[in-house]
Amino acid sequence: MKSKSLKKTSGRGSDISSFCAWEDDTLVLNILGKPSAKQDAIGKVKGNQLKVSVTATPVAGKATDHMVRFLAEAFGVSTKDITVVFGRYNVNKQLRIKSPKKLPPIISAEFSK
Repeated sequence: MKSKSLKKTSGRGSDISSFCAWEDDTLVLNILGKPSAKQDAIGKVKGNQLKVSVTATPVAGKATDHMVRFLAEAFGVSTKDITVVFGRYNVNKQLRIKSPKKLPPIISAEFSK
């Protein structure tokens, strides 16, 4: 079901029309991060971003590092399989997840549309 297409942009990553898209075996996600949350959670879609909350504070990229560890577990991959394309020090991020072993329900639902 890897049918969503990506349009390449120069510079900061891929321009995707949804919050997620496949590029070969890599899942590209646009993330709206929420640091200092009460719990780590994958939330709802807001515009063309998926809201992801993490408990870590936004100091020197630590919230992003924590998010990568949280998402690695959620997608059944190692942290080395997740690349932060942009937004390491910002709430607006794009991540690339190589060969995810599992998909959270909100992402599965997006691809079944």
